[in-house]
Amino acid sequence: MKTVKNVALFLGLLFLSANLSAQTQKDIVDVTAESKEHTTLVAALKAADLVATLKGKGPFTVFAPTNGAFSKLPDGTVDSLLMSENQSQLAGILTYHVVAGNLNANAVLAAIKKGGGKAVLTTVAGGKLTASLIREEVTLTDEKGGMATVTATDLKASNGVIHVIDTVLMPK
Repeated sequence: MKTVKNVALFLGLLFLSANLSAQTQKDIVDVTAESKEHTTLVAALKAADLVATLKGKGPFTVFAPTNGAFSKLPDGTVDSLLMSENQSQLAGILTYHVVAGNLNANAVLAAIKKGGGKAVLTTVAGGKLTASLIREEVTLTDEKGGMATVTATDLKASNGVIHVIDTVLMPK
């Protein structure tokens, strides 16, 4: 009887381990695609031909705007950006939301503290985002002075981490 229990326990742990392993195998695109709040971002990643890049090795830190964030843009902006002739501009905007490395929430907070209240993050597009704490919330300021608040943190992916933001950030 003890052997049967040990085998059942072993199989249960093996199943749990396989399940957890499968969850961590999802890359940034897979995790984002599972979110109903990021359908516009996923469509934009496809239109900008960035899916393969964000499925790559990384690690990446992605500040992922929600559908609501995209809806704050002026009327027609998203539709225009999704057009094939604007692929380069769209790619520039999207890569402005990506930082090389795996910066979880604790790392961002530590950088803000170390920087005396601000941390400048260099995006893979080559631009700068300034992270700071406003009313105890991490806020990102883009190069044009636009601001986004981080609303969810540390969505883990096999190739990095995703932080959800409420506004689309714009490069210079």
